Amino acid sequence: MSFTIRRIVTGHDEQGRAKVLIDEQVNNVISKRPGHAASVIWSSVGYPVDNDGDEDPSGRPIGTTIDNGTVFRVISFGPGVAPRNHRTDSIDYAVVISGEVDMEMDDVTIHVKAGDVLVQRGTIHNWVNKGTVPCVIAFTIVAAKPVKAGSKTLAAEG
Repeated sequence: MSFTIRRIVTGHDEQGRAKVLIDEQVNNVISKRPGHAASVIWSSVGYPVDNDGDEDPSGRPIGTTIDNGTVFRVISFGPGVAPRNHRTDSIDYAVVISGEVDMEMDDVTIHVKAGDVLVQRGTIHNWVNKGTVPCVIAFTIVAAKPVKAGSKTLAAEG
């Protein structure tokens, strides 16, 4: 699956002037299952985020989320992508860049397409692409407390 993303990261020189630190095609694309491709664009640990320095965290191994941190990731879900039903201890802000995909939850399926935005709040879900082209979504994943529903804690899974 073709997955081409240009990543531009800014910073400062020694005099405090704004500059471009990175301008490249991402080279950290991974695939954890058939029909899936993902790239971590940036990540951070701690709040507030520390914008000092020039270190590029995109090459570090990262799970779906970072405890007390953020992950900015772009994912392509190809037609027939293998399922991954999961819940994370995070709030995820998502923008559908291209294509269409179904988000399956416990008792409902929501169809999203290019231009749609989504706020995923720790719900169990799966992405299903029944179309003919990949669906590309940009996610900003921010660590959160585990979800509580009534007196039950809904643990991260998958």
